[in-house]
Amino acid sequence: MSVRRIAMFSMHTSPLAQPGTGDGGGMNVYVRALATALARAGVECDVYTRRDHAGQPVLVQVEPGFRVLHVDAGPRTPVPKHALSELVDPFVDASMRRMLEREPVDVLHANYWLSGAVAHRLKHELDVPMVATFHTLARVKAEAGVDDDAEHRTRVEHEVVACADLMLASTNDEQAQLASLYDAAPDRIEVVPPGVDHTVFVPGDRGAARQRLGIVAPRVLLFVGRIQRLKGADLAIRALAALDDPKLALVIVGGPSGRDGSTEQARVHALAEELGVSAQIHWVSPRRHDRLADYYRAADVCIVPSRSESFGLVALEAAACGTPVVAAAVGGLRSLVDHENTGFLVEGRDPDDFAAPVARLFADEIGASEMGVSAAARSKRYSWSMTAGRLRRLYGDLVSRGLVRCD
Repeated sequence: MSVRRIAMFSMHTSPLAQPGTGDGGGMNVYVRALATALARAGVECDVYTRRDHAGQPVLVQVEPGFRVLHVDAGPRTPVPKHALSELVDPFVDASMRRMLEREPVDVLHANYWLSGAVAHRLKHELDVPMVATFHTLARVKAEAGVDDDAEHRTRVEHEVVACADLMLASTNDEQAQLASLYDAAPDRIEVVPPGVDHTVFVPGDRGAARQRLGIVAPRVLLFVGRIQRLKGADLAIRALAALDDPKLALVIVGGPSGRDGSTEQARVHALAEELGVSAQIHWVSPRRHDRLADYYRAADVCIVPSRSESFGLVALEAAACGTPVVAAAVGGLRSLVDHENTGFLVEGRDPDDFAAPVARLFADEIGASEMGVSAAARSKRYSWSMTAGRLRRLYGDLVSRGLVRCD
C-alpha cells in the first residue's frame, strides 16, 4: 500500500538548526536530508519540532512536500535537553491539535528517545503505525562511560521499543544492540543506513580548499563535531601532541553541546595549553552543513575519536570528499571505515594508537591518495535517495498490517 504523508518528530532539535552547536548534530542533518529525499520520492513529510525562539514561524515550507512545524510546548526559549522530558505531554497535546487541522498522516516517525515518547502517545491517539530511529541509546552510552539520564531514558526507550511497529538501525551493530539490550523483536528492526549528498560532498582540490579557508599549514588534521565528552575532541588534541610535528595543524570545527558543553570546551582548551599545542589548533565555530565540504577537502586526514557512535556521518562525509579517516573502532564507524583500505580503525583510547596511522598517512602521500580514492568510491554505497526509497517501501508495508500493541 502506498504512503502519501508522514509526520516526523524531532522534538529536541530542529532540522533547520545549525549542526555543531547546542544539541544540533548529525541527527539534524539526518532529519532534514531524509525529509527532503522522502518528499522528492513522493512522500509528503511534516517535521514537528519544539519552538524554542519567539521569532520562529509556525510553519516553514522547506520545499514542496517538506514542511517544518514549530510546536508550542513550554517556554519559547531553549530548554536543556535533560529537562525536555517534562515537556513531552504539552508537546503531544500541541502536536495533536496541529495534526487534526491537517490531512491525516499514514505513519509517525520518531527521531531520538524524546520524540519516541511523543510518537508512542500519538500512535494510540491516532491509531497509526510508529517508526522509531533512536540515533543513540542510553545503555550503549552508559557502556561507553557517558551517562545521559540513563535510568529514566532507558525506561522510555524500553517502552518505545516494545510498541514500535518498526525500528530503524543504521548498522548491524545497532540492530544487535536493540535486540540484546532492549529485547527488541528482531523482525521489527530494519537496517537502513543514512546517506550522504554526493552533489555537495565530493573530492576537490586540497590546495584550493585551504586557500579558501585561510589554512597555510603543510599538513592538516581535521576534527568535526560537537565539543562534548562523547565526541572525543580531547583525544584528537592528545594525538596532535603525540605526533610532535610543528608543521601540522589540527582544525577543530564545532561548538559546545549538552549540559556540560561549556565545561568540556574549557577543559579541552586547557588541555591544549598544558600539552603545548595551542598554537597548532585552529578553533572554528560551527559551519553550515554544506560548508563542511571544504574542510574535509582541505584535510590530509579526518580523525573521528568518538567514545560511541551509532553511525558516524562525519566519517562518511569525509570519505565522500576523498579524505582518509582515522576513527575509533566503535559502533557504526566499524561499518563505514574499511581498515587499511579507506582509513584506519583504532581500538582503545591511547593517543599514540591514533597518532601512528595519522603519521603513516602523512609519510606515504601516494598511499594516502589511493586510500582517499577508495574512500570516495566506497561512499557511493550510501545516498539519501536510496535511504528514502527503502523507507517508502517499509512505510507501505506497515500501513497494510495490524499495529503492534503494548503489553
